[in-house]
Amino acid sequence: MTENKRSRFNIARRIVVKVGSSSIAYPTGKLNLFQIESLVRQLSNLHNQGRDVLLVTSGAIGTGAGRLGLSGRPRTIPAKQAAAAVGQGILMHIYEKFFSEYGVTAGQVLLTREDFSDRRRFLNARNTLHALLQFGVIPVINENDTVAVDEIKLGENDTLSALVAGLVDAELLVLLSDIQGLCTADPPRDPGACLIQEVPEITPEIESLAGGAGSKLGSGGMATKISAARIAAHSGVSTVLACADEKDIILKVISGEQVGTVFWPCGNKLENRKQWIAYSAAVCGKIRVDEGAAAAMLKHGKSLLPSGITGVEGQFEIGSTVSIVGPDNQEIARGITSYSSAEIDQIKGVQTREISRILGHKDYDEIVHRNNMALNL
Repeated sequence: MTENKRSRFNIARRIVVKVGSSSIAYPTGKLNLFQIESLVRQLSNLHNQGRDVLLVTSGAIGTGAGRLGLSGRPRTIPAKQAAAAVGQGILMHIYEKFFSEYGVTAGQVLLTREDFSDRRRFLNARNTLHALLQFGVIPVINENDTVAVDEIKLGENDTLSALVAGLVDAELLVLLSDIQGLCTADPPRDPGACLIQEVPEITPEIESLAGGAGSKLGSGGMATKISAARIAAHSGVSTVLACADEKDIILKVISGEQVGTVFWPCGNKLENRKQWIAYSAAVCGKIRVDEGAAAAMLKHGKSLLPSGITGVEGQFEIGSTVSIVGPDNQEIARGITSYSSAEIDQIKGVQTREISRILGHKDYDEIVHRNNMALNL
């Protein structure tokens, strides 16, 4: 059954490939030209088949660190930004050189979390990527590490690739790293560790298999890859985690071979707007709800009314995205609020009919309407 399901990858028309720092650079920080050439050759081959291909690449900070003569990844934010400024140009020059040798045009796209959290910038980024694909260009995407402080701290190009996959409605996300895939234990520490070939659902047990960060030049670990696979799954995208060192690994994935670990998408794909609410919009505050409200939202898909709210945290205005938290302090949803934090604090716990009396106006019955809510994050 698994093999038949993987065979669907062969008809995928839009593919996002993410490559980690350790896969395109040596521990010295110098670029592994053989590995980059292999990557570009495979992507160019898929492009020549008429598929849309997008590459999300790490490596700017590591490459810059190597050029600057640093022994490892810089520790301070200014040093990381300086390394990124140097490395970004070097990295893109190499990609352009290799892609041009295969007759393919590449275009650099630098994104930050803000390009996803702001709805207008989100749509602009989507339109730009679609335009590049229509022109037959392979977008080479990276976080704008030279200016993005938070992104550098997190180093989550895994997350970026999943957000990009949802942004462009991709069918397949391939995460290339220096590991075979998700294993039952850490292979270097446990010789008995076995590769998990497929993950139908990301459960707490699957999450518990995640270790720490990766190489000294990279910053992502298994936890970020599982998180990325979760985002992709809710966007209706299949994710394959595989080893970049394996010969023609991308082509093997596309042909349906049993390589790496495949994370299958959820049956209940979030619509585009709810994908944005769930994973891209900046969370500005928190609303606490009681058990009744939590059950009404989770089990029956109801909107959040003021009567079920027990508390509000943070300061935010109308139209902000908030985290909705149940009595057990677990996040159960995110949504766009119809009232400000100050107003919600005044009307929490009251019936809808009391809103006008307390606030002097009632624009909406719901604090967060179900159409503006993404559940089960």
